[in-house]
Amino acid sequence: MKIAVIGSGYVGLVAGACFAETGNQVICMDKDQKKIENLEKGIIPIFEPRLDQLVLHNVEQGRLRFTTNMKETVENSDIIFIAVGTPPDEDGSADLSHVLAVAKSIGMYMNGDKIIVNKSTVPVGTTQKVKNIIQQHTTHEAEVISNPEFLKEGAAIEDFMYPDRVVIGTSSGKASEIMQELYSPFVRTGNPVMIMDELSAEVTKYAANAMLATKISFMNDLANFCDIVGADIEKIRKGIGADKRIGHSFIFAGVGYGGSCFPKDVKALISTAKAHDYELKILKAVEAVNEAQKGYLIPKILKHFRNNIRNKTFTLWGLSFKPKTDDMREAPSRVIIQELIEHGAKLRAHDPVAIEEAQRLGLDKHVKFFEDNYKALDKADGLILITEWLEYREPDFQKMKSLLKEPVIFDGRNIYKPEKIRSMGFTYYGIGRP
Repeated sequence: MKIAVIGSGYVGLVAGACFAETGNQVICMDKDQKKIENLEKGIIPIFEPRLDQLVLHNVEQGRLRFTTNMKETVENSDIIFIAVGTPPDEDGSADLSHVLAVAKSIGMYMNGDKIIVNKSTVPVGTTQKVKNIIQQHTTHEAEVISNPEFLKEGAAIEDFMYPDRVVIGTSSGKASEIMQELYSPFVRTGNPVMIMDELSAEVTKYAANAMLATKISFMNDLANFCDIVGADIEKIRKGIGADKRIGHSFIFAGVGYGGSCFPKDVKALISTAKAHDYELKILKAVEAVNEAQKGYLIPKILKHFRNNIRNKTFTLWGLSFKPKTDDMREAPSRVIIQELIEHGAKLRAHDPVAIEEAQRLGLDKHVKFFEDNYKALDKADGLILITEWLEYREPDFQKMKSLLKEPVIFDGRNIYKPEKIRSMGFTYYGIGRP
């Protein structure tokens, strides 16, 4: 099939590379000239495992190419995916300006009937808005479909190639058949392709992320309660996770969620409900708990140092909002860094891949970055673990103890066993752990 993907960011680039991998001819279009030039040179703008290999392989095979030319992109494709950003507006609602601008351009350059697929995360009713705008600028027929993505950063290729489900929102039988054929290589093991109406498909994406965010905030709220009563959230996690109705995923306590999806989508769903005169009370609480949780370690740090950390040096392990990505959008590390700076602390940090992103955000004005996680500990007053990268899980604790000025660990992800750490002479603070 001849496929175009408009927007070569995280979602668009992954989708384009994966569709090309199954033999389709794919054009990835973006208005960012520098990004396209870099992609043509094999420079990938984001860190995502295996993505660079997939892109380079399909470029070499002639199935994947990049352009900034919208007219060429539209004219040379039969299926056009819209994968541009929908950042939060000031009121939390999704900013649809990029999506609607693309819709207008598609309509202007259509040279035949096309299937337009909205891959961007958009509020309920957007599919119809996109169709209306396209049809205002063309006499050709545009079948507009909602096809939300469900990709986890750090596992996006795996998620795309072996999806739990594919959701397709359309009322067109012909478009439904074509989309099922397009996705057939990815669902050979029997995972479902779910055909539903456009409105339900749009809400499904938000509902999925909102539910996962709810599980995280619930566990964090419960962990904070455990800190008061002396219970252990890790034991509770195992106790409730064994219940098949609850499961083990997304019930780890910590310093809150971040990234490009959960915070934005929770805000957007709350805002959309408000626009329809409905209040999503649970999600408002989810958002409030998460915002407070990002700074939850700060009182523990202050209490340990008797409310004075001016000129104390702390080492942060982890900057990205989760492992296997360099994404720092809404990352807890940014809140923790800001609050520690306000209290006069000096900061060092290590992260396997996110240092360049942290520098781009201007954090190097306040934080000294290290390529070696142990060197970052030398003569520091304490370690603050923020991101649960694998390389932090089984470190050389004796080496850590010899480097730290004071052997104290503030574990923001509960990855260490308190008894083991304390038996080696460390002072240990977790989230909801006695």
